Amino acid sequence: MNHLKSTNRKRQRRAARSSARIAGTAGRPRLAVHRTNRFMYAQLIDDVAGKTLAAVNNQKPATGSKKTKTEQAFAVGKALAEKAAAKKISAAVFDRRSYKFHGRVKALADGAKEGGLKI
Repeated sequence: MNHLKSTNRKRQRRAARSSARIAGTAGRPRLAVHRTNRFMYAQLIDDVAGKTLAAVNNQKPATGSKKTKTEQAFAVGKALAEKAAAKKISAAVFDRRSYKFHGRVKALADGAKEGGLKI
């Protein structure tokens, strides 16, 4: 049981370390990523106002689509970029939280870039 507390504490410290230098504004919101074993979540956050401007996840994929988790993460990034474009947001600050910029997290960022969001 003790190892779970220390693992969680380490994850929280990593997240705090990466987020300490990042702050989102209305013009350039923070793109926060959350990853679970099954799903990817991404949201654009205005830290000044304390509001979420746009949010996307892959919990309800299009029917009949069999994609890998990395491909799904790419699609989440692209969908978030489309929502951002609809709200006239062209740039964001990437907040990877406690995750390495690798694999699905990188795929989400690449999808957002391809969708037109400047990171």
